[in-house]
Amino acid sequence: MADPRFFKNTGDKKLSEIASLCGADLINPEKYADMVISDVAPLDTAGAQDLSFLDNRKYKDQFLKTKAGACFVSPAMAEYAPDGVALLVSAAPYRAYALAAQAFYPQGNPAGDETVVEDGAVIKPGVVLGKGCWIETGAVIGENVVLGDYCRVGSNAVISHAQLGNNVRIYPGAKIGQDGFGFAIDPTGFVKVPQLGRVIIHDHVEIGANTTIDRGAGPDTVIGAGTWIDNLVQIGHNVKIGRCCVIVSQVGISGSTVLDDFVMMGGQSGVAGHLKIGSGARIAAQSGIMRDVPAGEEQMGSPAMPSKQFMRQVAALKRLINKAK
Repeated sequence: MADPRFFKNTGDKKLSEIASLCGADLINPEKYADMVISDVAPLDTAGAQDLSFLDNRKYKDQFLKTKAGACFVSPAMAEYAPDGVALLVSAAPYRAYALAAQAFYPQGNPAGDETVVEDGAVIKPGVVLGKGCWIETGAVIGENVVLGDYCRVGSNAVISHAQLGNNVRIYPGAKIGQDGFGFAIDPTGFVKVPQLGRVIIHDHVEIGANTTIDRGAGPDTVIGAGTWIDNLVQIGHNVKIGRCCVIVSQVGISGSTVLDDFVMMGGQSGVAGHLKIGSGARIAAQSGIMRDVPAGEEQMGSPAMPSKQFMRQVAALKRLINKAK
């Protein structure tokens, strides 16, 4: 059970209502349609009025022993259900659970369509806030910044030189729109290049705590719709990120690099500047990308290379070491 001091439960729901909301098929609806569910919980702690899920065979043993009243499962795992557990069958059990958890614990603006600016936030002249925005304590919204509808800006986040779409969430401490790292090299000292672009963030983007996104030097820095960026990520000036990318914690993306749609970057990976990462490419954690990556390719290592090639090199090196012993 979530701690009620921090999370407000919206109350009991019938299992038929949950199944409809989540697009799941309720098994034996004549028996379970009116079953009341009070909360969501993990398999190993769920009780008779709790709803849980199984999305990974690794947790099959927990599923066999669960005391949950109901559970989201895939069709392949339904046969293993303990007696008395109501089943909601879904091709994507974790997604279905996420929708149910959102219903029990909504994350949106508690004031609905009304924009909320908490004490201590700073809204500078010319700012445009859409309906239902939520600006938390200590956040700073710079001059002429535009936020679309239902944006949420976390405590101590700072946004300048930016235009945000709808349903954008900026987590605490993020810094968006500051100067890019641009300078000309001169024997007498570095010469600062004015950063005259913006940061454009499209709809349904999440930007994690203490992440930094530099504004463009002339072209804009762009974050595509549906992209999720984890905590502690650095995105340089002029970077273009496509739709529905996933950028995990401590990634660094150097200036003027382009990520096409659906790219995934593992934690602590890095990309040199002026490169192109093709659509659907996957970059393993701690990889160093120093050249363009074709669409759909998986790379790993530093310098990064196709994953199969990297693993063959690791295996060959291991054989050489074993022979030398």
